Amino acid sequence: MEIFVLAILIAFGAYALKSRDQKRRIALLASHLGNHQIEKLMEKLTDGYLRCLGEDDAERRAQIWSLLDSSEQDLSAQFNRFAAGFSRVDESQARVSKLPLALPFADQLLPASMFFDVRQAFAIHAQGIADAAANRLQQTPKAKAFTMSAELFLMQHTCHWYCKSKTVASARMMARHRTSYQLALDSVAPGTRDAYRALIGS
Repeated sequence: MEIFVLAILIAFGAYALKSRDQKRRIALLASHLGNHQIEKLMEKLTDGYLRCLGEDDAERRAQIWSLLDSSEQDLSAQFNRFAAGFSRVDESQARVSKLPLALPFADQLLPASMFFDVRQAFAIHAQGIADAAANRLQQTPKAKAFTMSAELFLMQHTCHWYCKSKTVASARMMARHRTSYQLALDSVAPGTRDAYRALIGS
């Protein structure tokens, strides 16, 4: 019985420590994101893509694509500024555990190989979003929208991974966008995918 009570106390303490660390991460990320309208622009783009793909009139569809081009450029510029600002965060605050679940004191107990630097991940996302907005791959509007959506979903996954864990981030992406982490990673531009896999070690 005493062992059971001790186990409960240890579990509660670990949960409290994990929650405190996650709140700190959320607050830090929010303090940087709060200076931009990245999430609002993401919603505008994803809604616009769906509206455009459902539009039967070719002229009207071309007009919507043109408007979305402007939003893509705006989002790219804002995310670049966000990534540049977050790059000044101390390295100790930018570590992200590669483990599926968050553990308290993981950044102090686990070897460096078990982490990646979210500042580098944001730099990769900034480049990927910029390349998609500029249509570096010379894709059709529909294919470009697909690539940009994947770039944005993967970036959002990284944000949730940093704040919570990879498992939580993947579950949120599936619930919100009906997209798996693996599908998003497979659907981004090759440059983004290769750089991201090299960073996280998979």
